[in-house]
Amino acid sequence: METNRTLVIVEDDAAFANTLKRSFERREYVVDVASGREALEAILDVRTPGYAVVDLKLNGESGLACVEALHEHDPSTVIVVLTGFASIATAVEAIKLGARHYLVKPSSSDDIEEAFGRAEGDSAVALTERPTSIKTLEWEHIHQTLVDTGFNISEAARRLGMHRRTLARKLEKRQVK
Repeated sequence: METNRTLVIVEDDAAFANTLKRSFERREYVVDVASGREALEAILDVRTPGYAVVDLKLNGESGLACVEALHEHDPSTVIVVLTGFASIATAVEAIKLGARHYLVKPSSSDDIEEAFGRAEGDSAVALTERPTSIKTLEWEHIHQTLVDTGFNISEAARRLGMHRRTLARKLEKRQVK
């Protein structure tokens, strides 16, 4: 692993962020916590982290903007994206924007540190035989539309051709985090 053991955690859930912070400090990382893009920009003005953990959804905004800002600041920063709901669309976008790995919550600090160390893909990963269900395809389409609209529910509902309340009910059933 690299010698720059500075880490920034971009997470809007203060309790989870503090838990991660304490865990990584015990592992001898110097840790900063940001709750969104503005706080991240302030940290990047004074420090260049070697590692970053970014939540996908931050107080209604997309964590992908933070991934992009981190990668633009220093392309060598190792970025891991965490999310409560993984979709193919956001995983692809996160990797394209500079993330090294994409983990589903709950993920432990062990999982995150392991992801920091994995630079290459694994061609031996097992392929699933199960085809994607219509529900999964629908959810991925909804989630991609949410990403495209910056998590604006009204605009996403308009683009999907459904009522805003219908979309809100679907989102309540399957939390996007």
